[in-house]
Amino acid sequence: MENSGRHVKFVRWPAEASIRNHLRKEGIPCLLVVEGGAQPPICTDVSEDWIRAPISHQDVQARVRALQQRTYARKVPVLDSTGVLYFRNKTVTVSNAQVELMEKFIEHYEEVVYRAELEQQLAKRVPAPTRNSLDLHIMRLRRRISMVNLSIRTVWGRGYMLEPQFSEKATL
Repeated sequence: MENSGRHVKFVRWPAEASIRNHLRKEGIPCLLVVEGGAQPPICTDVSEDWIRAPISHQDVQARVRALQQRTYARKVPVLDSTGVLYFRNKTVTVSNAQVELMEKFIEHYEEVVYRAELEQQLAKRVPAPTRNSLDLHIMRLRRRISMVNLSIRTVWGRGYMLEPQFSEKATL
């Protein structure tokens, strides 16, 4: 099906399931048009949604705008209450201890977060955290958030900074 709006593809479901998988890998948002009698898909990716025909043009446009907003306007990471971290068109789940740290990093996105602040955050989950325990949590968090093209940079003598991962594969 053809493109509507800014890079949102329409895909017939389930007939074009392989196209859906390709679009997911490329990070291109898609609106799945569920064919009559078919079970609607489970959409766990922020860059997809589904509709069942017939649907009004106004409702289609509203879904397209919502997909565009979720996919292209997500410039700051978002952490939901269940520990899912959203950034651009990707998601990753973080542990309870990592949630505490991510809240502080997101609050100060692309700014220095001092070690003392992070130790206070970690103390909410870990009694009397040591320097090594914070380092271990940061190391694990770095691995985890790299999946959504985020990184934690060490700012020597001060703390850490959460920022977008600058690589050729990072999508803007």
